[in-house]
Amino acid sequence: MKFSCTKENIKQGLSNVAHIAGKNVNLPILSNVLIKASENTLQLIATDLEIGVQANIRGKVEAPGEFTVQAKLLLDYINLLPNERIDFELQENELKITCKNYKTKIKGENPEDYPVIPQVEEKNVYSIDFSEFKRGVAEVLFSVANNETRIELSGVYVEFNQNSIVLAATDSYRLAERKLSYKNKNEHEERKVIIPAKTLQEVIRFSFGGSEDVLSHEHAAAVVNIFLSDNQILFSYDDIKLVSRVIEGQYPDYRQIIPNAEQKKTSASFNRQELIRAIKASSLFSKNNVNDVNLDFSGGQNKVVVSSLNAQSGESVIEVSAGVDGPDTGIVLNYRYLLDGLSILDCENVVLEVMDASTPCVLKADGRSDYLYIIMPIRQ
Repeated sequence: MKFSCTKENIKQGLSNVAHIAGKNVNLPILSNVLIKASENTLQLIATDLEIGVQANIRGKVEAPGEFTVQAKLLLDYINLLPNERIDFELQENELKITCKNYKTKIKGENPEDYPVIPQVEEKNVYSIDFSEFKRGVAEVLFSVANNETRIELSGVYVEFNQNSIVLAATDSYRLAERKLSYKNKNEHEERKVIIPAKTLQEVIRFSFGGSEDVLSHEHAAAVVNIFLSDNQILFSYDDIKLVSRVIEGQYPDYRQIIPNAEQKKTSASFNRQELIRAIKASSLFSKNNVNDVNLDFSGGQNKVVVSSLNAQSGESVIEVSAGVDGPDTGIVLNYRYLLDGLSILDCENVVLEVMDASTPCVLKADGRSDYLYIIMPIRQ
């Protein structure tokens, strides 16, 4: 195996695959990246047996072949090289790397021992604008359950409907739902899957030219193509492909807790930053391990009272300007959950809809109908 490529290309490819490779006591080769050089392409492949990722990069191949070396070691070394052409050559059981006055040899392992990544047939494509997909995933991912007591809640529930995609996540205490539109307008097969949170975290960090923020990159107009098999999902974006298992199980019918439009409610419109400041200030006096803040709504008035009381440290009472419509009511919420929702919304004004002290409340961005965030109240 012998090939050459620019530092930018190999660094870009490694940055998209190397973090999948990790230490594994039972299978040490999983800490390696598999390098495949053929006449037409250079492939970098990594897997942890649950997720497999492949990045194709541009380069000149003089002799085809394949080899595996430690992914982190290779990336760390590449990062330190000059911005010049890098030459790679396999010599016995070592990868020789030359770049100007830099020369090194990295020991590796036989590629025949590297696990095979499952293949997903690329048909019935679901295409989504990647910047929109990335934003939508970020708006629900924080609501995924952190423990795996209920394995189905450790992922994001995704409905591929004919005209839209619905993402939802819940940890039983709060729920986030986001609706997305397809980039392609053809008829779509309806499917329902639960995608592991880790998988989606890896997908939204796909990068180009070393940039992890696709929203500010020239590739932001590109689409991510999604393909499904019975128990695997494939994400294809530019020259990167990621395959992952899906979570087996029945996702709870979360729509049962979404308040319907007919329910009598009190609605308050806030400046998002003002509400964040008030919640943070009151949180300093919330009860330990409860994280409670009180919100009291007075119908017809232009304010909401945010307060908290701690017998040991004191109390806080803050009047926040708001447009309030509906009957008088109040609710006690976990301030961490409320701040999570407020922080993820990129807007000036938010709307909080409250039914009563024992019913989940709804947080929305003012003027948006594609996203909602629901918080279960703390019952006194």
